[in-house]
Amino acid sequence: MTEKFEFIDAEYAAYQESSDEHVPSIVKMCRWLEVSRSGFYEWRAAPESATAKRRAELALVIGKSFDDSDGTYGYRRVHADLVAWGVPAGPELVRSIMRELGLEACQPRPWRFSLTEGDGQEHDIPDLVKRDFTADAPGEKMVGDITYIPTWQGWLYLATVIDCHTKEVIGWAADDNYRTPLIEKAIEMAARNHLLAGNAIFHSDYAEDGVKPRNHGLAWSAVAC
Repeated sequence: MTEKFEFIDAEYAAYQESSDEHVPSIVKMCRWLEVSRSGFYEWRAAPESATAKRRAELALVIGKSFDDSDGTYGYRRVHADLVAWGVPAGPELVRSIMRELGLEACQPRPWRFSLTEGDGQEHDIPDLVKRDFTADAPGEKMVGDITYIPTWQGWLYLATVIDCHTKEVIGWAADDNYRTPLIEKAIEMAARNHLLAGNAIFHSDYAEDGVKPRNHGLAWSAVAC
């Protein structure tokens, strides 16, 4: 019964703090949960004893779960911790106490690979494309990038060369690393299988200490990232 009263109390407080104009009354929530309205008011008006003591104890456990997560857990995951620890408390009660304590989950930025590995030399590579990824004819302007694919043997790195006119992948290469030879293989396939213009441009993003493969007869274009 106490859990139902706690749920009603937490939900009513949450609705009052929200911008929802349709706040259900205590009477309706008691009817929905099949509990006595008088019993709820008696529970809420009871001396600080049981209810306050229980909330204070829960606040300590909830604070531990939140701190252990480095401030990343929301009320659902904190509630899951309490269940695992054998601490009885409904998720709405956990949410209510977290709100009182000012515990708001902060989601970490997603981790991602950096696919640029420097060669120890600085390269002054101009941006010849200027965000214009169109071309008047095939073989005049190409763009390329590297992506990574998880496999049961580890990461597979895929380098591609795309023709800006046809939008076709005209060169590609895959390996277990993303060093310069991987990029060169993709460009070599494009040059071998397709006719490239004499002033063809190959554009990619790069870091300031990025890798510049062999020329292959292309005008290199890049943009810092």
